[in-house]
Amino acid sequence: MKTRRPLIILFLTLAIAGACSVATALAAGDPAAVSPEASEEAATKVSNLWESTGLHGYFTNGLTGFLMLVMVVVGLLLIYLGIAKKFEPLLLIPIGFGGILANIPYSGMTEEGGFLYMVFDFGIDTGMFPLLIFMGVGAMTDFGPLLANPKTALLGAAAQFGIFSTLIGALWLSGAVDAISFSIQDASAIAIIGGADGPTAIFLAGKLAPELLGAIAVAAYSYMALVPIIQPPIMKLFTSEEERKIEMKQLRPVKKIERIIFPLMVVGICALLLPSASPLVGMLMLGNLFKECGVVERLSRTAANELINIVTILLGLGVGSKLAADKFLAYETLGILGLGLLAFAIGTASGVLLAKIMNLFLKEKINPLIGSAGVSAVPMAARVTNKVGMEANPNNYLLMHAMGPNVAGVIGSAVAAGVLLALVG
Repeated sequence: MKTRRPLIILFLTLAIAGACSVATALAAGDPAAVSPEASEEAATKVSNLWESTGLHGYFTNGLTGFLMLVMVVVGLLLIYLGIAKKFEPLLLIPIGFGGILANIPYSGMTEEGGFLYMVFDFGIDTGMFPLLIFMGVGAMTDFGPLLANPKTALLGAAAQFGIFSTLIGALWLSGAVDAISFSIQDASAIAIIGGADGPTAIFLAGKLAPELLGAIAVAAYSYMALVPIIQPPIMKLFTSEEERKIEMKQLRPVKKIERIIFPLMVVGICALLLPSASPLVGMLMLGNLFKECGVVERLSRTAANELINIVTILLGLGVGSKLAADKFLAYETLGILGLGLLAFAIGTASGVLLAKIMNLFLKEKINPLIGSAGVSAVPMAARVTNKVGMEANPNNYLLMHAMGPNVAGVIGSAVAAGVLLALVG
């Protein structure tokens, strides 16, 4: 408090001195102080100052200003969900704050040369931020459960059915509702929400439908955060009590050489069969190779901690820059939110149903609940699977078994994005 007193005194002194100068000039009849030209110039400056304020932008621009205020409230809501409800806080908080910044009138942050414009242009439009995020995810991911039980990769692949069914749904909705118009590129970007993989959704939207990026990102991360609410009813709907009680044997130990060969093998297969998916798959596997090789701990730690944290902040702000009122508050946004939920539900159900079908041919039955983890929301979907399984059987520990389709789903969503990019990009 003591350090502030001299500044306060200085400020008051200058203000009093300025007021005295004006009063003295007026009292002395100074012509310069009261001339029409000076009065007009002063009025112009005051008018310019008023027109540069946020108050003017919000309250004198009619519907445009009102919608910008609405988007500020949306940004505050995202921040609230991140802090109070802990819904994907690492991204909802910077996205929400970026949305607030994007809706400040006259700030210029989303215009060419502005801060948010440069963040989006450099990191999202080029696809760099999602790829760096994928490298960090790879450095944090254990593919051991998948290697120990390779057949669970099928469950991760089945969950991607939600992506392609929603693609058809988006095209149908575009033709059925006059107020909504989605191109094949738009529909492809929307459909990837079903993979429940935020970086993949942002990467594909940035390439195919940048104008829809804000709505797609918010939908993707919102539904990822709502996994504990959305998935259990679907899982229970498609399974019986007896199926949910199925216990699975402990997974075998995975050798280090297997862990090292796996990322190299995946990249090789991707390079031969689907090069368009190699940016996402390649960065994921690079991060995982850092983790598993055991000789670059510094690189692994950096990718999994400092680098991914920095990029997450910038990615969130860049996505938030696309929450401008004129782009987000549209009928298309409602369509995206509805289609995203549909994609997520279909992906969950597809994994469970394939697990039930596989049990018709397997001697050692698998618990169908683990199929729901194929949607790739790592590791939350696997935790939800474990929770629902333990509700049916307290001795049913499905977490590690669910991690197999869970990490397979990460690869599956990246492959699906590569297929869509190759077909319509």
